[in-house]
This record gives sequence, C-alpha cells and structure tokens, in this order.
Amino acid sequence: MFENEITPDRAFLICADIGEYDAEKSLEELYELARTANAETVGTAIQKRDSYDTATCIGKGRLEEITQQIEALDVNLLIFDCELSGSQIRNIENETGIRTIDRTTLILDIFAQRAVTREGKVQVELAQQKYRLPRLGGQGKVLSRLGGGIGTRGPGETKLEADKRHIRSRINALEDELRELEKHRKFLRARRKKDNVLTAAIVGYTNVGKSTLLNKLTDANVLAENKLFATLDIVSRGIELPDGRTVLLTDTVGLISRLPHHLVEAFKSTLEEASAADIIIHVIDASSEDCLEQTKVTEKLLSELGCDGIPVVCAFNKCDESAIASQIEEDSATVKISAKTGFGLERLCELIAKNLENTGMRLKLLVPYDNAGLLAKIRENGKVYEEEYRENGIFADAFVDKALVFMAKPYIYEEV
Repeated sequence: MFENEITPDRAFLICADIGEYDAEKSLEELYELARTANAETVGTAIQKRDSYDTATCIGKGRLEEITQQIEALDVNLLIFDCELSGSQIRNIENETGIRTIDRTTLILDIFAQRAVTREGKVQVELAQQKYRLPRLGGQGKVLSRLGGGIGTRGPGETKLEADKRHIRSRINALEDELRELEKHRKFLRARRKKDNVLTAAIVGYTNVGKSTLLNKLTDANVLAENKLFATLDIVSRGIELPDGRTVLLTDTVGLISRLPHHLVEAFKSTLEEASAADIIIHVIDASSEDCLEQTKVTEKLLSELGCDGIPVVCAFNKCDESAIASQIEEDSATVKISAKTGFGLERLCELIAKNLENTGMRLKLLVPYDNAGLLAKIRENGKVYEEEYRENGIFADAFVDKALVFMAKPYIYEEV
C-alpha cells in the first residue's frame, strides 16, 4: 500500500494596479483565497500601469523580470489578481513556462472543492463552463483537428468548434437542471409562506463568522473554518425567539469584492434566499480593517437582489477580538456579538423578534369549553406551548396569529 502525498502548489501572486481598487488589500485577499485553495504563496508582485497590457496583462518587460525572480523559488503556479483572456494566459505561459490562472479561476476552484449538494455542484459547473467558453480560442493551434497544409484540407469541424459546441450543450443541460432545482426551492419557499414559517437569512462577507453564528444558535454542526468560502451550500435550522415565535435561520454563501459575474448568475437561486426572507441578519467582522468596505459590498449585492424593504439587523461579530468594538453604538437594529463565545446572542435574538413583522402575540387564555374550536384555529395558525383542562375552561399558553387576536381577547387570562 502506497499513500500518495499531495504537495501544495507553490504560487506566485501578481497584481496589475491600474487604480480601479486598492491593489495591496486586493492582493491580501488573493493570498487568503490561495491559502483556502491549499496553495502555498512564495512571493508577490504589483505592477502599476495605466491600463492592462492586451498581450500579457502586466507588460512583456515586467513579465521577464518576474520570470527571472521566480526561477529560484520553485514556483509552479502564477495567479493573477484580475480576469485574463485566453490569449493572455497562453502568452504568459509561453513566456514563463509556468501554469497560469486568474482570480476568477481560483474562486471557481475553491467553489468546486466546497460544493456538497447537487444544486451547489450544478451551480459551480455552470459557472465554470460559462467562464471557459470564450477562452477556448486563446489556446491556439492545439485545438484544431484540421491542419493548414497539403493533405489536411477538407470538410470537417475543428476541435475548437467541437469543444465550443459540447460546452454550449453542457451549459444548456446544466441550466435546465438548475431550473428544475430552482422550481423545487421556490416550492419550498411558497410552502413555508403558506405555513406561516418565518425565515431569517444570515448574509455577509466571506469569513465573517456566519456559519459559527448558525452553529452557536442552533447546534447545526456546519463546517466553520478560518478560510474564505468555508460554507457554500445552503443550511437552514429553526430557533425559538424570546416572544415565542419560531424562525428558520438560513446560512448563505459568503460574498467577496469583485465577485465574478458568472458566479453571481449561477448562484442567484441560492442568494435569492435573502430576498425571500422575512428578515436579514447582516453579519459584519468588527475585527477587520476592511469592515466598512466589506459592508458596502454586501449592501450593494443585497440591493441588486431586490432586498430593499426587508428589515435588517446588523450583527458586529468578533467584538471580543476588535479594538474598535467600544466605538460601535448599539441601537434597535445593531448589536455587538461574539459568535465564538456566545456574547450578545441573547440580545441578537431579541432584536430579530423586535424587527420581524408583527405576526401575532403570545397570550395566556382561558377558553370556555363551548368555544374550544378557537383553540383549534390558534393551533393551526400559531403555536400552543401549554394546555390544561380546568373546571371553568381550557387554559392555554399560546402564540396567537394576529388575525385571531381580536377573537381571543375576551378570553385573555394574562399577557406574557
């Protein structure tokens, strides 16, 4: 028996700074992405430019310098912090002799590693195929079945055309499958609405502690690691709020700045869980220097998904590790927490209950036996926590739907 040891790729990270974003912070994020993909970063380089070079992204001269620099580092992977075209990848690999990928390919690889459910796997493959399709042409003559000399002419299909046709066919099949999975998800959402199930979506930047929060509140045992995109598939668990209502908490995929368009499109059905929620819990990493920028990225995407108008509770997480925690002011929709230690979670649940639409009241009732049908309606549309048959009627501690509160008022024994 021999055990094959998988050695991590030795990666060199390259960023072309054309002033679109903070290059150093973006490179730090790329470092974390590489670590999540199990690559060992052995060096980095930033090249300031007015625009991307059409042939090599960073320019031929700078690429030659980097080629000399990485010879002694035993590098076997170059990762660029931007999207590369097929021809750029080909030119860079020809110049350096080293496999080259871009930021989007790296994120797609991480998603492929993390996907567990069928829906997650379909969404990842769809994003990969859509990203791959326009880049096939950059791979040159190796994709041609027909040559250009004597004895090679004739009718037929080039390998490039065949590959494009196969990819388009696969994209269509994946989109059909995803539509079926979306129908099932929409059916589940409609069923929850019909059954008056309240839902809360946990959203936020990647690696802010969403899964840790879900685990702490519900014992969900979701994978929680100090890595980007530790959770990819949707997980839902129910908790009981202080006012007696039950809410279904749903963990969603983490967001990231410059999230590739194909990923947003492919994961739209997953992200739409937020737009269908009754309340959104926006988890923010209070210990991060980029806290404000990460918050803007999340708010922008939520707006694009049509979440405007849904109540939001902002939970500043990792306050036990944050130097600025004392500067954060709590209010009716803001709370400081530590998902790791459990600090502030009681108040978080109180704010969730307070900001959720008023769907009813928790009441103690003493219902006469000749009106016992009222309790059946309360049980159907709300929840009965305690029931006791007494001499003068049925005592019940119940959460009464707002449509039945008026009917129940004459029998109020005591308000909780």
